[in-house]
Amino acid sequence: MYPPVDPIIVEIGPFALRWYGLLMLIAILAAAQIASREVERRGENSDNLWDMLFWILIPGFIGARLYYVFIQSPRGAGGLGYYLDNPAEILKIWGGGIHIFGGFIFGGIALWLFTRMRRLKTPIYLDAIALSLPLAQAIGRWGNFINQELYGPPTTLPWGLRIDPDHRIPPYDNLAQYPESIRFQPLFLYESLWNFLGFALLFWISRRFQKQLKPGDIALGYLIWYPLGRFFIEFLRTDSWFFPGTPFNVVHILSALAVIGSSLALYWRHRSTKRVDA
Repeated sequence: MYPPVDPIIVEIGPFALRWYGLLMLIAILAAAQIASREVERRGENSDNLWDMLFWILIPGFIGARLYYVFIQSPRGAGGLGYYLDNPAEILKIWGGGIHIFGGFIFGGIALWLFTRMRRLKTPIYLDAIALSLPLAQAIGRWGNFINQELYGPPTTLPWGLRIDPDHRIPPYDNLAQYPESIRFQPLFLYESLWNFLGFALLFWISRRFQKQLKPGDIALGYLIWYPLGRFFIEFLRTDSWFFPGTPFNVVHILSALAVIGSSLALYWRHRSTKRVDA
């Protein structure tokens, strides 16, 4: 499995159009279109969703970048110290380097504030975004493929990913021990497929169980599905900081909390309904 094209589509002077940015744009527009239709299906004005998009994306990208810089910084880039010594590098997200968990935190706060100010029904907008978000993530992950990032340890599997020496992190940049013929686990592919499947599943649930669902259930479903897959994928990460002497990192903790908390919330809110109906 090889990166199919150069990361830069076209370059004019100091400006460059990159595949990473283009895929992110496609992912955002595709997800926004689905979310706006879901909002309309729930009886809300889709214009609110498009107005909200701007106010969510900026904090979301800021949070995603800051999480990456301060928590997820790859060892190959020198870690946090590299960014502290070169603060201008923090702004360069076009070369890769954002983390979805930071986007969740900042974007979620922004969504809550926006719906409160507009007096909108927050759970409906959370559901609409949660429904479309896996599709956006699935598309966006292919930017990691082109940038030759988000790969795991060496593998002999036929779908192993070739990583050029200048994109490798220690110890895999040691060509004497890990020659160019070595292939690596394509973690971007695993997560992309998991997200495509999650989108299909949540979409089916939103239609099949429409009468049984409460506002906010799809959002809880997303917070179960995505972190569940991410929990196991993290064991294969090669660019994360792990707690000393363990195979666990911060994402494992956040993922476990999200899955357990969302599962309990989903069970409790429908358990209460059954008691009332009885």
